[in-house]
Amino acid sequence: MIRRRFLIAVTVLLAVGQIQVIAQVPKEPVDIARGVPQFFVDDWLVDNRFAVKYKHNAVVHSVHPPQKHEANPVYRGDCGYVNVARHPESGKFQLWTQVHYWAEKPSGRSSRYAIAYAESKDGLSWDSPNLGLFEWNGSTQNNVVIRGPKNARASGPQILLTLPDEQKRGFTYVMAYRTGGAGKEHDGIRLIGSHDGIHWDTESEVRLKHVHSDTLNSIVFDADRKRYLMTCRAKDRYRRFKGQMIDTGASRRISFLTSDELWTEWRGSPKALLTPDEIDAESHYNFLYGMPVHHYAGIYWGFLWVFRMNDPIHTELVTSRDGVHWRRSPKRVPLIPLGEEGAWDDGMTFGGPHWVEVGDQWWFYYAGHDGGHDTEGRKAAIGLATCPKERLIGLYGPKNGGGGVVTRLIKWPGGDLFINAASRGDGAAQLSVRISDAIRNPLAGFDHGDCVPFSGDAVRHKVTWRGDRSMAELEGKVVRLEIFLQDMDLFTIVAE
Repeated sequence: MIRRRFLIAVTVLLAVGQIQVIAQVPKEPVDIARGVPQFFVDDWLVDNRFAVKYKHNAVVHSVHPPQKHEANPVYRGDCGYVNVARHPESGKFQLWTQVHYWAEKPSGRSSRYAIAYAESKDGLSWDSPNLGLFEWNGSTQNNVVIRGPKNARASGPQILLTLPDEQKRGFTYVMAYRTGGAGKEHDGIRLIGSHDGIHWDTESEVRLKHVHSDTLNSIVFDADRKRYLMTCRAKDRYRRFKGQMIDTGASRRISFLTSDELWTEWRGSPKALLTPDEIDAESHYNFLYGMPVHHYAGIYWGFLWVFRMNDPIHTELVTSRDGVHWRRSPKRVPLIPLGEEGAWDDGMTFGGPHWVEVGDQWWFYYAGHDGGHDTEGRKAAIGLATCPKERLIGLYGPKNGGGGVVTRLIKWPGGDLFINAASRGDGAAQLSVRISDAIRNPLAGFDHGDCVPFSGDAVRHKVTWRGDRSMAELEGKVVRLEIFLQDMDLFTIVAE
């Protein structure tokens, strides 16, 4: 009986391990779609990577945080967690942020939250219109667009950008937010629709989950899995009541829920997703405050708020291919670091749930604070950080001799091969591509020596070979790409 139980346990462990391997390694040949960038934020598409002078060099992942804009902060005034989108027709920048004040009561101060609105033509100069829709802090002269049920709390706004059209129910925008203090039938994470981003249809509003998750709770749609995923806190079982830590437990971790449907009460209890680890513990960042999430090009992009209680919070990029197994930032480089001491954002940075694409750039809006979590009288503002599109994490080939990146087998969908790559600019840089078969035999005319080398900086560079040959002639073929990098960063490849 003992041996039988042992074998069952081993079988279960192997099965679980196999599920994890399947989740992290794609089936080959990998089917890639035309026009969809293939990122090198991880080794999903990589069969091997190595340096030519391999004893003291390697091809490694490298983080490229967006640069804070010189006009920062771009928005001042009452603000908090921030969400920015562009109107799909007019291109107008629209901003939603939570606002807050303390109401004096006989029993003491009480916190009030609502969601406010601003707009901009260029994403830098913002107008906060006087809308007069709600009473707020004793006046209707404000830009508040959402108050919770019974005028209770409304906080943590997220516009759901990846929804299928049929799930928008005719609305231009669908927003998730949290309310509390409105009663058990209303409290929790809610969903509401709007045609213009200003007037929100309360008749459309539904509650998704009754859980006291007091952070920005983020929802994305995974088109590949036909599934919705929500990140939140497991407040159904941790910090449910006041008491000693051994009894209440820690709730500032990242948990998740999934659902096949959106506009309905989500079932189940939040499951643990991310917990601070040994590297976090070295610098006492033992809490994860929240994680807004975006889904793009088959990747979950998490903007993790890493918290050292009870002071600073910064934003770190984390990624996942399935929404369950996550990769932390290499060397834990912050995506949006704290400002220098004395700066307007030297206490906390809360990255928004997605970027805004502007030309060939990605724009990241974030809420910054000039004090830590428990700093009395701290002030908030909204900042902007930008980078060339797709350039957050890449693979770097060493300056000394260079190195190779060999992809898994790919079924080429047709079109030319374009790369997003850049030279470090401090030495002899070069990138070339060889096309090979399953056992790395080069295809005739597609070797490194045939490739027209690249040594510049481009978000879309067409790779060609001698005689103006391109990968367009390899449509439907199963091949490997072997990319030589010397003092170059490679971010994406795409068939177009």
